[in-house]
Amino acid sequence: MKYLKPHSALLVIAFLCAVVSAAASLLTPVVIGDAVDCATGAGAVDFKRLMTYIITLACLIGAVLVFQWLMNVCAQRTAHLTVRDARRDGFAALVDAPLGYVDSHSHGDLAARISVDADQIADGIVQGATQIFTGVVTIVGTLVFMIRINLWIALAVAGLTPLSLLVSFFVARGSHKYFTEQTRVRGELFDRTDETVKNRALIAAYGYAPRAEKAFSKTNADLKRCGFKATFYSSLVNPSTRLINSLVYAVAAVMGTVYAVEGNMTVGGITKLLLYANQFARPLNEITGVITEFQTSLAAAKRILDLTDVTPQDDCGKDLPLCGDIQIRDLDFSYVAEKPLISDMNIAVKKGTLVAIVGRTGCGKTTLINLLMRFYDPDDGSILFDGTDAKELSRSSVRNNFGMVLQDSWIFKGSVRDNIAYGKPDATDEEIAAAAKAAHIDGFIERLPNGYDTVIDDNDGISQGQKQLINIARVMLVDPPMLILDEATSNIDTRTEKRVQAAFDNLLRPQGKDKKTGFVVAHRLSTIVNADIILVMDKGKIIERGTHKELLEKGGAYSELYNAQFAAAS
Repeated sequence: MKYLKPHSALLVIAFLCAVVSAAASLLTPVVIGDAVDCATGAGAVDFKRLMTYIITLACLIGAVLVFQWLMNVCAQRTAHLTVRDARRDGFAALVDAPLGYVDSHSHGDLAARISVDADQIADGIVQGATQIFTGVVTIVGTLVFMIRINLWIALAVAGLTPLSLLVSFFVARGSHKYFTEQTRVRGELFDRTDETVKNRALIAAYGYAPRAEKAFSKTNADLKRCGFKATFYSSLVNPSTRLINSLVYAVAAVMGTVYAVEGNMTVGGITKLLLYANQFARPLNEITGVITEFQTSLAAAKRILDLTDVTPQDDCGKDLPLCGDIQIRDLDFSYVAEKPLISDMNIAVKKGTLVAIVGRTGCGKTTLINLLMRFYDPDDGSILFDGTDAKELSRSSVRNNFGMVLQDSWIFKGSVRDNIAYGKPDATDEEIAAAAKAAHIDGFIERLPNGYDTVIDDNDGISQGQKQLINIARVMLVDPPMLILDEATSNIDTRTEKRVQAAFDNLLRPQGKDKKTGFVVAHRLSTIVNADIILVMDKGKIIERGTHKELLEKGGAYSELYNAQFAAAS
């Protein structure tokens, strides 16, 4: 109802058209019955009067066609606008959702909710609503006309009709769980397909194709199974109601014939009753016919509303320019309450300090970065920026003061210029070119067919190293006071890495300006030998801290890691 309300005017027009169309349909049996009496009455046939009935009937049929067409146009328009709004809110909710929510759900399934499930709403709820409304008007109107013709036949028809409604109710109730399961499995299938397409090279490299096909076939078979059950149970509705409706029609025919034999009803009267009995049954068949789509739509709507109802990450707080002093006090954090990850962490970082974070996989390095960026908030303790608790600052304020280069590079479809200016859309061409030059990507860009105007995306054959350099240029263009480099040079060859490392040094320690605070997560320990402080993490705790020289002389965990890498390189 929330999504239908803004388009209620269109829906009201659709319902009014439905009323007019139903009214015209209800009048046709009257005209046909009177025409039959005119043709079968005693004496000569009044052809002039009969022609009047034929013209009236043609006008009524024309009105039904026109107003049904208008009803469908308005209903379709309402459906498309409703789906548009649902998709818009679903995508907005996905963008604003806490990172923990996105990480805990299949990405393909979330995409399926916005794309596939939204279409299901249009196919069922909106279209079904107009059909149900038209059906109800027709049923009520038909019953009124039948009572006017013969009360007892009308009561007999009305008394038998609830049987079809009961059948519809019980079948729909039983099939709902299968439609719900069908939408869930469809999301899994979407996710598995998306995963296969994205990792096709890895699948080919490891010969995983047969297993991928087997896994896909299993999910596909599950979808077939629950889809078959949903369709089977829902398809019982229509033949069951048709059987009952045929029984109703037969009762009306027998009773009408008895009354006609007794002379209490004309042939035209029987014709009207039989047409109304058939018309009374038809909307019931239509209503039960849309139950399948309606059930699917309700299940799909629930999945979208589950997404739009997610509480977005708050962005309240002060917006302040930060200098780069950071303190972490008594910090505790865990993704799952039963599995503590970071506990009792204390770090003090002065402005202009370059901090390197090292440790084995899963020790909490990236988690610490996520906490600094306020992708997550600590369970206990605090993070202070320039003496202000991070929770008192807006998330956007914190992130605007950080520049971040991740291990996984990201290029969207657009010009090279737009990709570099992603964080600063109003940047001048000179600023973009300067950032590209500082990131050592300017030579590659100039060799492209249209230079900075060349449209690129992830599938254009651009190397991982070149993508990473474009990501690095983005940060250099924004020039924030604090930097996070999470394995930022992992996809770059050794020669390019040295040039980029020099560019990072210039970015962290620009000539004539204050030094910037930087956090570097690194596995290549050779890239952090000049860090002001190195933090060695293990199981969420800092087990060593000091400079490269101090930690080597100490002969602890850092020394083991460094010597192991040096031995491997040798």
